[in-house]
Amino acid sequence: MSRIDSRRRFLKLPAAVPVAAAAVRSAPQAEAATLPQIRLGRHSISRLICGANTFNAGSHLAVFFDQELKSYYTPERILKTLRRCEEVGINCWQSSSRNLDLHRRLLEEGGKLKFLAIEPTDSAMIPELARAGCIGVAHHGEVTDRLFKSGALDKVRDSFQRIRDAGMLVGVSTHMPAVVDTIESKGWPVDYYMTCVYERHRTRQELEALLGQAPIPVGEVYLPLDPPRMYKMIRQTRRPCLAFKILAAGRLSKTPQLVEQAFRETFTALKPTDGVIVGMYDRFSDQPAENAAMVRRFSSLSGGPLPG
Repeated sequence: MSRIDSRRRFLKLPAAVPVAAAAVRSAPQAEAATLPQIRLGRHSISRLICGANTFNAGSHLAVFFDQELKSYYTPERILKTLRRCEEVGINCWQSSSRNLDLHRRLLEEGGKLKFLAIEPTDSAMIPELARAGCIGVAHHGEVTDRLFKSGALDKVRDSFQRIRDAGMLVGVSTHMPAVVDTIESKGWPVDYYMTCVYERHRTRQELEALLGQAPIPVGEVYLPLDPPRMYKMIRQTRRPCLAFKILAAGRLSKTPQLVEQAFRETFTALKPTDGVIVGMYDRFSDQPAENAAMVRRFSSLSGGPLPG
């Protein structure tokens, strides 16, 4: 098989998509108009939120797949996917201010999806986000974690009052359980967390200290020991948490069984007041419906024994 054929084959495999795989058994159930809900402040939010990494050509998987996403997800296709999300009961999507024009267009064309944003501390877009109807802004996770590692986590608070004064909820995004633990110990006025279940940005030195050796540097490293650590921390905060990268950025999408297992384990581990953010790549299957079906199927498991 040629290299070109191999890449084409890769793009057609479920392993290439950072979302639920095709042919999930429960998919037909997803035609119902509602999903289980949680509360974020005064807002009622579906426990499944549409993420935007696929829309933004950020697969966290491979450069050529990023290129495929960029080619596929035109503004019209993004809007089509968001409309499908709304049809199957998803009532919120999450991105950054880079997609604010798309959100405005969605609303102008009759869409009703709520919008959550992630922004860095010094973002000048907070007033614009509020005017566009954004309901909450989380401090960007990459920036959060860099500040934490450098001993400057307190800077994360710099944008809190501006966000709250603009009438939006205050969130913090992170890939590290220690960040949640530290913020909780400080008693900061946070409304919700966005919690990546994989600490995917460890340095080579950190990986060597943890594993005894560092893997070959072929991209981001996703370790199975990470989700239980984050799930434990999610259970320890009373605040709502929105778990993301529950499929390890597509690495757990090789088979429908792996996808199903990831959704089941995630919802079992979450509190009933938590939700998930999942990117949608619907070129080969109706992933909004598939993902919604699994949330309906597994939502009632929340608060059970933590997965071993």
